[in-house]
Amino acid sequence: MAAKKACESFSKTLIEEVHRWGCMKQTGVSLRYMMEFGSKPTHKNLLISAHFLHKELAIRIARRAIELERLPYGLSAKPAVLKVRNWYLDSFRDLRSFPEIKDMNDEKEFTQMIKAIKVRHNNVVPTMALGVQQLKKDMDPKIVYGDLHEIHQFLDRFYMSRIGIRMLIGQHVELHNPNPPPDCVGYIHTKMSPVEVARNASEDARAICLREYGSAPDVNIYGDPSFTFPYVPTHLHLMVFELVKNSLRAVQERYMDLDKVAPPVRIIVAEGIEDVTIKVSDEGGGIPRSGLPKIFTYLYSTAKNPLDEYLDLGTGAEMVTMAGYGYGLPISRLYARYFGGDLQIISMEGYGLQCPYAGTDAYLHLSRLGDSQEPLP
Repeated sequence: MAAKKACESFSKTLIEEVHRWGCMKQTGVSLRYMMEFGSKPTHKNLLISAHFLHKELAIRIARRAIELERLPYGLSAKPAVLKVRNWYLDSFRDLRSFPEIKDMNDEKEFTQMIKAIKVRHNNVVPTMALGVQQLKKDMDPKIVYGDLHEIHQFLDRFYMSRIGIRMLIGQHVELHNPNPPPDCVGYIHTKMSPVEVARNASEDARAICLREYGSAPDVNIYGDPSFTFPYVPTHLHLMVFELVKNSLRAVQERYMDLDKVAPPVRIIVAEGIEDVTIKVSDEGGGIPRSGLPKIFTYLYSTAKNPLDEYLDLGTGAEMVTMAGYGYGLPISRLYARYFGGDLQIISMEGYGLQCPYAGTDAYLHLSRLGDSQEPLP
């Protein structure tokens, strides 16, 4: 009934068009292509980009809208999921109703329209998280969440697609910036220092730890600050922030009731021929081996879920808390994989403080070649 009601505002013609466009082939791009194409944001190139996005975004958004109506276990009918699906249908309608882009005036209007689409989708992650919470509350507690492979696979595809859509829109919008930062091509920094980004992300994570616990372990960073390579700093910041945040929480909770000084979290940046590897290492006691498979699932978190407190997601700002969604690690891994990298977690569990070095090592691999195509779900 709820699903039927949600579709009443969308015409049958529109829904049929969504299904037609959802069958079309997606076209992936690489970091290198985005960088080379965007280095000359001439009127001609901006028009080419707008023509590409006019079609490509409609295809990608249609695919996700179709998936959102076919989810197992009744997830599609949850109010939060219906809200997300409506955002996708609204965005598809905006794209398809926009006329052919013939000149720069059309291109500027198109750019404003896709910018509004990006804002509309700002709260997709917490709203989908709320939908999954609504599902969990209604499910038989005997069901093991790790066994819900279809939901995990859907969320992986869904969030990977979201990363790509936001990257394409953000890159096109940023190419209109009349005063781009030095060495930046849209979202891409051609001379990004991973040590500098790691430092900024660590400071942000420590600030949240201080706010939540009243104190925070130190973070020591090792690596050459002058080393640079082309990458998207906002993506790297998000990934390192998440890893350091988890490490700080583990160390803080292990040591906060003791007189001992909490050991620092260590970040090591290693420059390889193919990859840049960032290792985040802590002595927070580690994760039991049985828990390791769960850390990359979307229905698992060791922390209290913040959505239990913030059920009104009508605000524009995405919430940042110390922990809770259980989404940080799986989404960070998707960001790493988007440009051909990966994220691995290795843990050494130790009970109590008789094992002082027990903790977790996270290895974030970033491809420095920039040639891999977007993984298109």
